[in-house]
Amino acid sequence: MGIVKATKLIFDYITRDEADNVEDVKRAINNLNIDITQGDFVAVLGHNGSGKSTFAKHLNGILLPTEGTVFISDLNTANDETLLDLRKMVGMVFQNPDNQIIGNVVEEDVAFGPENIGIPTDEMWKRVDAALEAVGMTAYRYKSPNKLSGGQKQRVAIAGIMAMKPKCIVLDEPTAMLDPNGRKEVIKTVLELNKKENITVILITHYMEEVIEADRVIVMDEGKIVMDGTPKEVFSHVEELKKLRLDVPSTTELAYELKQAGLKLPDGILTLDELVDNLLPILK
Repeated sequence: MGIVKATKLIFDYITRDEADNVEDVKRAINNLNIDITQGDFVAVLGHNGSGKSTFAKHLNGILLPTEGTVFISDLNTANDETLLDLRKMVGMVFQNPDNQIIGNVVEEDVAFGPENIGIPTDEMWKRVDAALEAVGMTAYRYKSPNKLSGGQKQRVAIAGIMAMKPKCIVLDEPTAMLDPNGRKEVIKTVLELNKKENITVILITHYMEEVIEADRVIVMDEGKIVMDGTPKEVFSHVEELKKLRLDVPSTTELAYELKQAGLKLPDGILTLDELVDNLLPILK
């Protein structure tokens, strides 16, 4: 079993009236089966309402299955007795870093998580030092988070999770509120943590360029997985993705349009260098 395993997962959002009678049931996750390997970088795509954020919230027990199971390593997310251990194992980073940053000074904020799970003081500060170094924020450790840019704040939020030494980090649209430079900062940080620390990364996003270097891309629609493969495999299906109201990376889109115009190009071109390499023999 991998670090994350969901089996026949179903989740319903239930609306009740004042007398606690059920008024409406909306199925957000519909019989989902997924197995994610430790150390993988997995991107989850889908239009609004596809179920991707609902799935993310199941990974550290924010939401519990209506039916089915979710295991993180050997821990069942529905088991109250192991919930603290589960949350030590899975860290969550959300859209708005201001909702996660509570310290008046950067280093205090990063220390908050390990302090609250009972890490001894000496070890805690070692973790804070290492986490700030890992996200490139050591020079800002004595600054107020209020003085930082959006991208810097998000890196502080990631450092706070890192200091707890999780096996898995789940990022739910972490760059949605950032400018292009901030987005690049955060994704670069996430990639480095994945490659250097072997931390499993599950990235929920609607920015297609952010998933090019993922090991695996999962596409969700109506609470189900409708595509699952490498970035090249998934982005080879441009028409299918557009029918799901999703974009593709800009270079992939350009290559697709050139192919539609008659140029003999392969499917699933992801980068500009790859496009140039395929165009040069054609244009000679």
